[in-house]
Amino acid sequence: MSGDHGHGDSQVNCGSKGSDTHKHKDKHKDKEHRHKDHKKDKEREKFKHSNSEHKEHSEKKHRDKDKEKLKHSDSSSDKHREKHKEKRREEKIKSSHIDKPKKEKENGYVSPAAIKSEPEEGNGFYPSPQYNKTKQEYNDEEFEYKPKKVKTEHDKKAKKRKHEYEEDDEDEPKKKTKDKKTTEGKKAKKEEEEKWKWWEEERYTDGSKWRFLEHKGPVFAPPYEPLPDKVKFYYDGKPMKLNAPAEEVATFFAKMLDHEYTTKDIFRKNFFKDWRKEMTSEEKSKISDLNKCKFSEMSEYFKAQSEARKQMSKQEKQKIKEENERILQEYGFCIMDNHKERIGNFRIEPPGLFRGRGDHPKMGMLKRRIRPEDIIINCSKDSKHPKPPPGTKWKEVRHDNKVTWLVSWTENIQGSIKYIMLNPSSRIKGEKDWQKYETARRLKKCVDRLRNQYRDDWKSKEMRIRQRAVALYFIDKLALRAGNEKEEGETADTVGCCSLRVEHIKLYPKMDDQEYVVEFDFLGKDSIRYYNKIPVEKRVFKNLQLFLENKQPEDDLFDRLNTSILNKHLQELMDGLTAKVFRTYNASITLQQQLKELTSPDDSIPAKILSYNRANRAVAILCNHQRAPPKTFEKSMQNLQTKIDEKQNQLSAARKQLKAAKSDHKASHDDKSKKAVEVKRKAVQRIEEQLMKLQVQATDREENKQIALGTSKLNYLDPRISVAWCKKFSIPIEKIYNKTQREKFAWAIDMAEKDYEF
Repeated sequence: MSGDHGHGDSQVNCGSKGSDTHKHKDKHKDKEHRHKDHKKDKEREKFKHSNSEHKEHSEKKHRDKDKEKLKHSDSSSDKHREKHKEKRREEKIKSSHIDKPKKEKENGYVSPAAIKSEPEEGNGFYPSPQYNKTKQEYNDEEFEYKPKKVKTEHDKKAKKRKHEYEEDDEDEPKKKTKDKKTTEGKKAKKEEEEKWKWWEEERYTDGSKWRFLEHKGPVFAPPYEPLPDKVKFYYDGKPMKLNAPAEEVATFFAKMLDHEYTTKDIFRKNFFKDWRKEMTSEEKSKISDLNKCKFSEMSEYFKAQSEARKQMSKQEKQKIKEENERILQEYGFCIMDNHKERIGNFRIEPPGLFRGRGDHPKMGMLKRRIRPEDIIINCSKDSKHPKPPPGTKWKEVRHDNKVTWLVSWTENIQGSIKYIMLNPSSRIKGEKDWQKYETARRLKKCVDRLRNQYRDDWKSKEMRIRQRAVALYFIDKLALRAGNEKEEGETADTVGCCSLRVEHIKLYPKMDDQEYVVEFDFLGKDSIRYYNKIPVEKRVFKNLQLFLENKQPEDDLFDRLNTSILNKHLQELMDGLTAKVFRTYNASITLQQQLKELTSPDDSIPAKILSYNRANRAVAILCNHQRAPPKTFEKSMQNLQTKIDEKQNQLSAARKQLKAAKSDHKASHDDKSKKAVEVKRKAVQRIEEQLMKLQVQATDREENKQIALGTSKLNYLDPRISVAWCKKFSIPIEKIYNKTQREKFAWAIDMAEKDYEF
């Protein structure tokens, strides 16, 4: 990077500050660089001096071989080091940490408002000096930063040798073998790919998501393999050979034969209708009743295949694993703005039968095979475009850098657009998450004003304003979803706040010693039942009575409100505000409050983790994140109880042994018996800790039997709250987030300190 280049960049940064500011800056820079040069010369002298001291010291301590190696290294690399340091110093003068490469500036990089609004010392929003230093260290060919891992190893070496350098430690003589160096380089490169700190870089403000995007496209489902001749399909007791498309659809039903779905009338009706579309005219004339079709032989064949896969040898499994790894390496990554990014799911879903959630009216319909002609590819113009399979072509190739998807297509059941996107650990997904929680934090600053406003609106003369205000109260207090308008018969009968009907609520002026109780009972998202009895404020209760007047059970509760009207109003209250922001805010603030209430600094780590899960559970209950108890729940609880019983027996035995050891020591008073007592005491402590851990685990499992903690943890809770809690109470982050979650929330783990407040 040339000096002019850097100066040009500073002009962009300064905007309209004028030429005087530039002169002053240049003077200041020259002064700074002269000071740096002087400091470097001093450090170089110090380095030489300490190196000679180190040589004398090592001559006494190390073998002749090491001594010769060190001498050779010092003498042969002296000139090279001097030259290398001189070059590095010149490079540092030319490029200060404020200046970015010109390409970035031209591409419209500027810090986002969210970053600027944060306090300087808070949570690592500003690039640190350490980061700025690392940024200079480009590998020219690969355009990757030098890995921190290597740096840490140099620091450790420097510590051992009692040399404390910060800028010159990479110039120390290297004594590793070539092979070791190559292995470390590969490891470090891999580490760096995983640890790109995008949150310390500036972001685009022109609406674009990327400048360069290159990928290999999707992996299609394998073609259909016809059934062997010995596997028969029977109609009305007679074997019948089906044409390939009809046979393939029949296998979808056969694979689900033991499932509850295939007993449902709507599923069977939809399946039979779509199956007939794949039949020849001859097959259609013969097959007229699904009840006369026998798929059992097909079903047994697939069960046998499944069992055979389980019985595969280690070598066969390894072969499949290697092939999957090869496909992952080829299709599972893309290049986005000079960084290798992991793709979320690069495989197109295979054809099959649609299931849906709850009693979906379209269950059983045929999900058709997606072909290259259905696929829209999105990549940059200057990239190597993905090639379609031989003899086919893509529907379209786009170059839209305002969107984040790589591949899209329209599925045939509901006409919705499906996407292939980046992995949750990618920059694009991480930035979106970060921005989501920053928006929720902005709501925290004005939530009291909004609450006062909707309380005032309960008294409005206009019915539409009253309805909007009551709906907003429910969204805020109960974390209800807004609810979208839907076409009847297209989806299951699920509702949100705006689409509640009269039949979904009941009013009780008094119930269980509580006044003004509202009982909610409806199917929410994914057909999960929402049932809650909640006391509300008197004015809300009176308004609900008013809204229910002269209405039938199937009428809308809020007949003068829909999601569009509500969202428009929310946008007027605060930029970027939606019902989901309220859910995110209430979930995060609840977690933070619960952690403060439940965590005791004196508790053991398992007890603290139990407190964390209880705080997480409070959020999951608020957001109605339920699940059916796992099928293996009872068995796993029995196994856990067996372990607890065994551990209690071990503890009893260990306590008896400790008692006996104490008696021996009392009689003999020698060192041997004293040591024996200490060993037995430690054994008792260890078993007590293990027992407590198992008991906490049992409590935790029982309490979470029907609560899904994962949804809120991944989508509604600001991860910085959890990270700060871990740092404050010295809890390993691995106890809260697994490897995938740690990759997703790497930005939060890096930036949140123990005093972070949502």
